[in-house]
Amino acid sequence: MLTAADVMTKDNIITVTRETTVRTLAELFTKHRVSSFPVVNENNHLVGIVTETDLIEQDKSLHIPTVISIFDWVLYLESDKKFEKELKKMTGQTVGDIFSEDVTSVNTSTPLNEVADIMSKRQIHALPVVEGQKLVGVVSRIDLIRSMIEP
Repeated sequence: MLTAADVMTKDNIITVTRETTVRTLAELFTKHRVSSFPVVNENNHLVGIVTETDLIEQDKSLHIPTVISIFDWVLYLESDKKFEKELKKMTGQTVGDIFSEDVTSVNTSTPLNEVADIMSKRQIHALPVVEGQKLVGVVSRIDLIRSMIEP
């Protein structure tokens, strides 16, 4: 049975850091035509993922939460934390401002059928492959498709 290690891209993995600027990120998306980049720290440990959607959200309209003012109290009818997070993403200047720390990853021994299940259920186009916390590769949908035609 094939595993993530058998099909993953392991050479020339393009990663970004929290300090990568939004402009540089946009240039990388344009140049490499991928939908996401792993975010790593100085030790090449996976700390998150940044997607095209994260970048596109900078141009969306800001939704101001509905509030009710009663006497001297202001009551938010929606989460003020959500508003703060949305505002931070929209005004972010670096990957650290817009990326998601909640990243789904697999390890090198994960069977391909499990990789496919994860990608399908979560509508993910690429999965980082880690050994411990260290990024060692990326499995994309095209890697899974290639595995169907290569012996």
